[in-house]
Amino acid sequence: MQVMRLGALWGAASVALMLVACSSSPKPKMVEMPANPGTVSLRSVWSATLPAVRFAMQPRVAGTQLALAASDGSVLVLDAPTGKEVWKAKLASGLSAGPGFDGQTLAVLTSGNELVALQQGKELWRQRITSHSLTPPLVAGQRVFVLGGDRTVWAFDGLTGRRLWQQPRSGEALVLRQPGLLAAVGDTLVVGISGKLVGLNPLTGSMRWETSIASPRGTNDVERLVDLVSPAARVDDVVCARAFQAAIGCVNANRGNLVWTKYSSGSLGITGNEERLFSVDSDGALQAWSRLDGEKLWSVTWLRGRQSVAPVHANGLVLVVDASGNLHMFSASEGKLLGRVSTDPSGLVSAPIQVGNTLIAVASSGKVFGWALPN
Repeated sequence: MQVMRLGALWGAASVALMLVACSSSPKPKMVEMPANPGTVSLRSVWSATLPAVRFAMQPRVAGTQLALAASDGSVLVLDAPTGKEVWKAKLASGLSAGPGFDGQTLAVLTSGNELVALQQGKELWRQRITSHSLTPPLVAGQRVFVLGGDRTVWAFDGLTGRRLWQQPRSGEALVLRQPGLLAAVGDTLVVGISGKLVGLNPLTGSMRWETSIASPRGTNDVERLVDLVSPAARVDDVVCARAFQAAIGCVNANRGNLVWTKYSSGSLGITGNEERLFSVDSDGALQAWSRLDGEKLWSVTWLRGRQSVAPVHANGLVLVVDASGNLHMFSASEGKLLGRVSTDPSGLVSAPIQVGNTLIAVASSGKVFGWALPN
């Protein structure tokens, strides 16, 4: 896990450091993996290929369209049910984050700190931002929102690229080198800043509310790092998220009040449904929580030492992909192993996503999988 150090001139003076989660503890010893019960299986319905993806690319869906991006600047929009190409483009510069997508406008961030917007494979505009970012832009309400590595939030006009406002934030010395939280909930822009979930007015950037999921603790900057990480789990107005190595908590994004928060050591985002949340601990164990009050319901401990990306909930299943590319499928109600399929040994770049009855995953090698989910 990597962090970035902030300074007065962050863009010029940032220093990358390597952080090993729970470095004071020995690496968990893997136990033998249970046999595949074969109760549930996934049927391949299509596949596609991208150039290699070396950043935590998070596919974005609008309707039935799926937006993807690769490290070399390639962007691709597919029809999610069939895998057929809708349009594609190739930027001259490499990418650090993206895509953001609303069905019309696709936005990415380049490794040279430029925000680029495209439509139907053609570049609309580009704007330079003042800090490196690994968080995908958010395209919503004919605007493009960006969360910078220095925690500044920008808003741009989706058609012209004109900067509408920016909301700077300072105070912490380090930020994680992984995607943060940036989402729209109703008419509120919800942003993860340090251990807080912050609600902004998307028209002006003014703050509506600020709620702490976890508070910085420790004797040095690394120990005090509590950034919120993506993905988050949202049902209606309630957004539940993980604070890095500190806690999992839920916030009502309409009122801005904390529903609950519980200690949890982990570095990956969470998933869930109306009744439960699902997370992976820092040792790799899969954990289920009550969405109502945060009480622990069940755990799968034999995954310790194996996990590589955040879990995903789909059609009553919880799916976890390990570092060897095995996708394990569990019952969401009780954590029972139901099946297993192989994906790609290069590993997945982020949690799989569900589009209708299709589960889609992208490997670091650039291979894109489309599977039919069991009903």
